[in-house]
Amino acid sequence: MYVKRELEEKITKYLNKPEILAIIGPRQSGKTTLLREIFKSLKKAVYIDFEDRDVVELFNNDIKSFYNLYAKDAKYLFIDEFQYAKEGGKKLKYIYDTHKIKIIISGSSVLDLTHQAVKYLVGRIFIFHLFPFNFREYISYRNPSLYEHIYFDIKKKIDEYLYGKKKSFPMLSPEMIKKTGKYYQEYAVFGGYPRVVLAKDRDEKIMVLRNIYNTYFLREIRDVLQLSTEEELQKLIKALSLQIGSMVVYNELGQVTGLDYSSLVKHLNILEKTFVIKKILPFCQNKRTEIAKSPKIYFLDNGFRNITINNFQMLDERVDRGNINENFVAGQLLKQERSINYWRTKSDAEVDFVLEEGNNIAIEVKSILNSNRIGKALLSFKEKYYPHRIVIVSENYSSFDKKNNILFMPIFLV
Repeated sequence: MYVKRELEEKITKYLNKPEILAIIGPRQSGKTTLLREIFKSLKKAVYIDFEDRDVVELFNNDIKSFYNLYAKDAKYLFIDEFQYAKEGGKKLKYIYDTHKIKIIISGSSVLDLTHQAVKYLVGRIFIFHLFPFNFREYISYRNPSLYEHIYFDIKKKIDEYLYGKKKSFPMLSPEMIKKTGKYYQEYAVFGGYPRVVLAKDRDEKIMVLRNIYNTYFLREIRDVLQLSTEEELQKLIKALSLQIGSMVVYNELGQVTGLDYSSLVKHLNILEKTFVIKKILPFCQNKRTEIAKSPKIYFLDNGFRNITINNFQMLDERVDRGNINENFVAGQLLKQERSINYWRTKSDAEVDFVLEEGNNIAIEVKSILNSNRIGKALLSFKEKYYPHRIVIVSENYSSFDKKNNILFMPIFLV
């Protein structure tokens, strides 16, 4: 079953532009499915999969014959799993410069796809990222009518408030929060990988996540990146999964994993470049009183994080409930490709997320709220930086503090 992705509309807008289109993202995020869906809608299109060794070897060793055999009479050339090509950017440049054909490629490893290809394709390529389902895409599949109400009515008005177009804001009733919250609970624990979302029951979801986790190591790390330190990398991922929202302490991670500093940095970069984690840097305008360098690390998908510690308890049973919620917010913002930081002083006052988009938006994450209570750290940030908007998100609460101009918003609306 195909669930429409938000990226599809963006890609479609560029199909008649000359640039090469590259869709990159983690394995099992739906790149092949999206590519085939776009391919089906076009005439005179050719679809090539570079997991076919004969095809990719012809591309690698005889690009002219590859073009004449597969793409000569086509208007569109789709190439899936492009990371298996050798000097792929150089070969694409030849086709792009020599023949009038639209090229659309996909690949799972940003290390291979961007670093190897882009240096040959400057000015010739547009890169798009496809992540696992965000919550908006997830709810569009699980409950289309709820999706229509929440995201084409409520969320639209909230965004207009957040970005200064309107001073009013909509409140969500406790009944609607509870109804949507049931879906949030599942998504927060199992994440948004398409095959996981489509799975029929809990056991199948866990089995799919375990397969994604193992495939990530077996294929992405061992085959593509040719990394021999698989055991150390697994230790690193597990350590990071237990430290969500905490500042990275390299010495502690080194002791847990057995990696020296340079190897640790290399492995963290690999995890980031292959869309498992993302480093968030501090928002700092006063190095004397504020943390300036230490990053925090979040997982792009909660399900991937939870399989690393083999914990699929529901939120109200978890001791790491706050970590799950915080990682959800980070993941949603990162999937929207927003520029986010965190703020922390040397005296430990902290704001979870700061969006630096024109005027700042400060976001604080809570699990359960019952009142408009505002923490001292958030008020301190407000006094120092005058953010355009302040938002406190939680699982259960929708309100507005007129005195402090602070919006209390259900977490699934991030």
